[in-house]
Amino acid sequence: MKPAELKELSPDELSQKIREARGALFDACVKHSTGQLENTAAMRGLRRDIARAQTILRERSEAKQ
Repeated sequence: MKPAELKELSPDELSQKIREARGALFDACVKHSTGQLENTAAMRGLRRDIARAQTILRERSEAKQ
């Protein structure tokens, strides 16, 4: 996801996106370990998506203080 798209989401929606991405990352890791994952670059993209969403959540929480 693009950072601009993530910034439009509410904190609850961001948390939901993080949970979904973590689940997808877990599934990708399991497939990778069993040799079933064809697109290994997807794991990198999922990790980056999680980091982007966490960064936006952290920025918002620091802005409130």
